[in-house]
Amino acid sequence: MIQVVCYGVRPTEVPYFHEINKKFGFDLKLVTLGLNHENVKEAIGAKAIMVRGNCMADARNLALLEESGLEYVLTRTVGFDHVDLEKAKELGLKVARVPGYSPNAISELAVTHAMMLLRHTAYAVSRTANRNFTVDETMFSREIRNCTVGVLGTGRIGLTSAQLFKGLGANVIAYDVFESEAAKEVVTYKPLEEVLAEADIITVHVPYFKGQNDHFINDEFIAKMKQDAILVNTARGELQDIEAIIRGIESGKLGGYATDVLEGEREIFFKDFEGQAIPNKVYERLFSLYPKVLVTPHIGSYTDEALTNMIEISLENLTVLLAEEECNNQIV
Repeated sequence: MIQVVCYGVRPTEVPYFHEINKKFGFDLKLVTLGLNHENVKEAIGAKAIMVRGNCMADARNLALLEESGLEYVLTRTVGFDHVDLEKAKELGLKVARVPGYSPNAISELAVTHAMMLLRHTAYAVSRTANRNFTVDETMFSREIRNCTVGVLGTGRIGLTSAQLFKGLGANVIAYDVFESEAAKEVVTYKPLEEVLAEADIITVHVPYFKGQNDHFINDEFIAKMKQDAILVNTARGELQDIEAIIRGIESGKLGGYATDVLEGEREIFFKDFEGQAIPNKVYERLFSLYPKVLVTPHIGSYTDEALTNMIEISLENLTVLLAEEECNNQIV
C-alpha cells in the first residue's frame, strides 16, 4: 500500500480525507502543519506527499525526501509556485496539481466581502459588540440592486461571481482579455477603464502572471475607479500594491477594501499574532484601517465542496500516475 503524507491538514479536514480515501485505499499520514524544514522528517520513506499553498516544497526538502524514496508530489492547489519544479524535474519527481475546484467557494466569499462593506456590517457589529446600539450615518447603505458591479476576469470563478451578483439584482459589467460567450449571458463587457469608472464594486478574479501583471491594482488603477467604490480581491496577492490601496482608503477615494490574499502572505497568514506586532509594518497599517478594510486569511477554498474536490482530484492524480497513464494534471 502506497503511503501518502499529507501536509497542512486542519482538524476539520481530517474526516474528509479519510472518507474520500475509502475510494482509493492509500495509507494516509495526516500532518497538521504545512511542510517545513523541521517536519519534513514526517515523510521520510514515503513514496508520495500532498502539499498545499503554504508548504515549503523547496529544493532542500525535495532532495531530502527523494533520497529516501519520494517519487510523487501532489499539490491540492491550482497554483504551484510553492513547489520547486526545476528541482523536481532534476530529481525525476512527478508533480501534479488540481486545475480547479468549486468556483462557488471563492465567489461566495467575494460576494460576502462586498456585501459586508456595502452594508457596513463589520462596522455595525463592532459597535454592538461594544454595547453601542445607536444607528449613525455610516450605517446608511445603498441596496445592491441599485449598484453596478465590475467583474475583472470572467473565468469559472469570475463568471460564478457575476451570476451571484446578478442574482442579487445588481447590474454586472466586466472586463476580460478573452471574452466568453457564456459570460455574455450574464455581463456586459466593457473596456477596463469604463468598468473602473462605472462600477460601485470591483471584484478581481484575474490570474497572476509573474513579471506581467504584478501590482495590476496600483495608484493609477485606483485613480480611475469611481469615487467611494468598493474593491475586493480574492485572486492573488501579487496583483495588488497594498501601499496604493492604503492611500486610496486614507484619502477617501476607496469606500472600502476586502482581500483574502496578500503578497508574501506566508509571513503572516496561518500564524497567531494576537497581542503582538505584525512583522510587516505595511500590513500593520492596512489592518489598522478595519472596518473599512476587511482581511481574511486565504479561506476562499476552505469549504466542504472545494476541499472534497481538491482531495479527490489529488488522489485521482496519484492513481493515474501510479498506473503510468497520462495524467492531464501533471506539471512535471
